Amino acid sequence: MKPPLPHLLLLPGLACDQEVWEHQARFFSQITTVQVADYGASDSLEEMARATLGHAPQRFALAGHSMGGRVAFEILRRAPGRVVGLAVLDTGYQRRASGEAGERERQERLALVDLARAQGMRVMARRWVQKMLDPARLPDERLVDSIAEMFARKTPEIFEAQITALLNRPDAAPVLSQIRCRTLVVCGREDTWSPVARHRDIAGRIVGSTLAIIANCGHMSPMERPEAVTAAMREWFDNLSSDSE
Repeated sequence: MKPPLPHLLLLPGLACDQEVWEHQARFFSQITTVQVADYGASDSLEEMARATLGHAPQRFALAGHSMGGRVAFEILRRAPGRVVGLAVLDTGYQRRASGEAGERERQERLALVDLARAQGMRVMARRWVQKMLDPARLPDERLVDSIAEMFARKTPEIFEAQITALLNRPDAAPVLSQIRCRTLVVCGREDTWSPVARHRDIAGRIVGSTLAIIANCGHMSPMERPEAVTAAMREWFDNLSSDSE
């Protein structure tokens, strides 16, 4: 008898919810149990990881997009033995830079918080998305609207808490060097926020990992190119299933 397939735990990014994983969750729910994390009002990546682990099965496969990738690294810092496979998409692992670069990031992120409080999450999301999508996808109003409506389901207070978590993010480099489960690293080729070079670095730090670069795609890869992302994750998940036999 084949062992049961691992549960799949999906971690959304900044101000995202289950919609960012809609295509992937719909596909994988046909073959296993899928759970999408909700971080509540957590204002640190460490707390997001603890809250997620508190609602997770004993062992699971883990996929994180953007901020969710950073949460995934914190989960692995705390409970590596519970994670049977890892996929991270359009993410990063380093702490905020010191000096001028770090201050510039802080000011840019806090300006988005101010905009969300003054004009609402939809308005903020439409500005945010200008630097996050492949420029060729910006005229796609259906895609842009879906992102704006997803963000609007979060309050400015939750958005500020998540921004605080990102500004105070820990260095995950020590975690990457210790990962031993089968790992997939995914990046949109046109992702300028978390570029391909960063993902080559991440993949190089994780023993045996696989790097998948999604063409014609920016930072929001699970929504921009859902079929391509699901295909890459399906191959990864199929290999997890083979590993467990």
